[in-house]
Amino acid sequence: MSLKLETPGSFPAFPFLPYEIQFNLMQHLYTSIEDRKVTIVESPTGTGKTLSLLCASLTWLRDELDRVKRGKLAASEGDALDWVIAQTVERKRRELEADELEYSERLRKAKQKEASLRKTAQNRAKRARTEKSSTSDVHLDDMAFLPDDDNEARDEDDNLSPEVRAMMKQLERPSKVDAEPEPTCTKIYYASRTHSQLSQVLHELEKLQINLSGTSVLSLHPEASKSPPDSAKRPISLVDEDDEVTTPEVRAVSLGSRKQLCINENLKGKAGDLDEACRQRLSDFRDQVLATPKDIEDLVVSGQNAQTCPYFGSRRAITQAQLVMLPYNLLLQSAARESLGIDLKDQVIIIDEAHNLISTLLSLSTIQLPLKTLTTSLHQLSIYLARFKDRLSTQNSLHLKRLVGLLDALLKYAEEWKGERNKVNPNPGPAKAKENVETMTSGELLRKLGRKVEGINLLEVEAYLKKSRIARKISGYCAKELEKAAGADPLKRAKLSRLSNTTPPLHAVESFIVALTASSDDGRVTFSMIDDQVEIKYQHLNPATYFREVVEVARSVVLAGGTMSPISDVTNQLFTWLSAEKLTTFSCGHIIPASNLQTLVVKKGPRGGDLQFKFDRRNDQALLAELGQIMLNFANVVPSGMVVFVPSYSFLHVLINAWESSGTLEKLRSKKRVFMEPQDASGVERVLREYAAEIQVPTVKAAPGSGRKAGALLFAVIGAKLSEGLNFTDDLARAVVIIGLPFANLASPELRERMQYVNRLEQSRGVKRLPGVKDAATELYENMCMNAVNQSIGRAIRHKDDWASLVLIDGRYSSPRIRSKLPKWIGESLIITETFGEVMKEMGRFYREKKSRL
Repeated sequence: MSLKLETPGSFPAFPFLPYEIQFNLMQHLYTSIEDRKVTIVESPTGTGKTLSLLCASLTWLRDELDRVKRGKLAASEGDALDWVIAQTVERKRRELEADELEYSERLRKAKQKEASLRKTAQNRAKRARTEKSSTSDVHLDDMAFLPDDDNEARDEDDNLSPEVRAMMKQLERPSKVDAEPEPTCTKIYYASRTHSQLSQVLHELEKLQINLSGTSVLSLHPEASKSPPDSAKRPISLVDEDDEVTTPEVRAVSLGSRKQLCINENLKGKAGDLDEACRQRLSDFRDQVLATPKDIEDLVVSGQNAQTCPYFGSRRAITQAQLVMLPYNLLLQSAARESLGIDLKDQVIIIDEAHNLISTLLSLSTIQLPLKTLTTSLHQLSIYLARFKDRLSTQNSLHLKRLVGLLDALLKYAEEWKGERNKVNPNPGPAKAKENVETMTSGELLRKLGRKVEGINLLEVEAYLKKSRIARKISGYCAKELEKAAGADPLKRAKLSRLSNTTPPLHAVESFIVALTASSDDGRVTFSMIDDQVEIKYQHLNPATYFREVVEVARSVVLAGGTMSPISDVTNQLFTWLSAEKLTTFSCGHIIPASNLQTLVVKKGPRGGDLQFKFDRRNDQALLAELGQIMLNFANVVPSGMVVFVPSYSFLHVLINAWESSGTLEKLRSKKRVFMEPQDASGVERVLREYAAEIQVPTVKAAPGSGRKAGALLFAVIGAKLSEGLNFTDDLARAVVIIGLPFANLASPELRERMQYVNRLEQSRGVKRLPGVKDAATELYENMCMNAVNQSIGRAIRHKDDWASLVLIDGRYSSPRIRSKLPKWIGESLIITETFGEVMKEMGRFYREKKSRL
């Protein structure tokens, strides 16, 4: 009997008859998961990407559960007589059904209990909680801050206070839940960048008609089994035997950080180790977590209602969950996965908004260590050693003294390096910036620290830090001492509260030491002077290093995004080690008709000047004046909202200053109200709110006699807050204008190192370039730029009926290399204009056509 899953010809769980691109995406995803492949999926925003990803993956999971049952039943068959086989298979079927019924009953009771707790919580909402757990007042003596060492901890029970011994005895008593074997199952890990994005995933999950908790008889709308057409959004019925619409039955859990999920205000306010404190307050309410899908806010409410810890409760639910939603960092960092008990072996991983994946991987493995942090860490370590020197084992003392020697040598070298730079550059300025930076490999750094340090085995140090949890212990002890010293002084307590929200110094040091254990060629250590202070930074150069750990153990990995172009950049940076047959890609067109999108490249200005906003021309007053005339012309024809993206804040400031001096800005304001993205992220929401409100102003109310039309113009910065994750739907953006190409600063030492690294990597692989083909460093440089452009482009078209004009102002967009890096759904309809008159002719035709259809 073959257990191979065939790709479905229909997806009944989808809430309506899917469009062709949605259907094709779901089939592609299902096949990739079944065939254990890595796939890169590009599906423009507005095409139902998230819903398609969930439907395809959960449909596969449902079929996988059926396959497991069939496999178990098949395993029961042998060479015995037919009647023996029949009885064995029937008994196995009854056992499987009994298991399902038992678990379904547990979840049903959990739902009832949750409803009861919600009512109880509502009844007591008006009175403050004053109850405290029996363990909250237990005083832990200094033994809690000794390194984790099983032998010593067990031998020194006599030093524990009676209260601590009683608490430990209570905590070590196995509960009924702990006594039960923890069942695990195949699951889908769905990761995205932020918790708000994951909340949207939960909303999409609620639309699906799928049941993973058991089997049911489903009746599908007859037309849903046919190949879906390219248009028409006809609903399908998904009903059970009683013709009632079924509800999603998926065991799902959302994971968050302790700070997001902690419900104990006393513990949150403490400067000590939150993990150690709240672990003692855990009661298992995992069945409530799994009974109904919950986002982070729902988990917090459930935890408050049950007076239990949602952080550890959600962790306990992982093994039995079928869908686990979590932010990038919890999935990509091995330490976070280990802490949560996440085992990715043979599991399905979907990473949404994956256009940020490479930058996220590099960011997570980049460690900054200011000299002040290093000094504080060494001071804390010295205090700890002095306090506990008589209570530490010989082995612990040896490891800690070795750690002191390493930090002391690093501190001395940093201070010497600072002194040398001050001698060479007593008055450093921008021109001397390069001389105030030194880059080296981790091996070179250790050699510079002296023979004693060079002889230290960093892998042993890493193992000790991990096993002993000494960074937590020392930080916890120092926080306790600071709290004691602060007493009731309000100023000291306020300062302590601020400190509690920062990363403990020794954690940064530990991360830095662990980073140094990576391959010497994959990372660089940089010493730099910032505001007369030395900053030490470890920069990892290879985003594939730690992601490979994920890919190698998972069953299938899906990287999905609205704009993944240029896809070659993702494959070159993450998957060069993966065999070609294990990697697939899927890129679909947009759900909108071709007539709803206009894409123009503007090469010439109104006066005929060439438009190329290279860095050395960004102060060219003639070029800025030409751009001002372009904006005035656009404001005359673009209805409602127009969003203009510029390469940087510095360019935006230069542009606005030039236009204020020339009077162009005042003319622009007479046509549309002008807004600008603030550099301070806290002001973005206010600007967006005012921009949206202005667009709602009807034409007749817009400054009578001034000629100003209803609508607004918003200047934003590529790569900043407004270029990602925000929707400029319908009238909010009837035109999106991109000015120039946002190439990164080549003077950046970090960028130079990455470019040199990818060239070395290319050479080591023996890649031979064809004549005229750019090297890996240039390819990386261009791809970084175009990735940022593509995210800004995607802000406009947000649903099937949306329409907008996309205008790329820079002659370089007409080159085949740059055009090839644009998303396919844009590149296919792109028009390269040779004169500005042609631009206005095309835009006028587009908006007249749209106006006639409204």
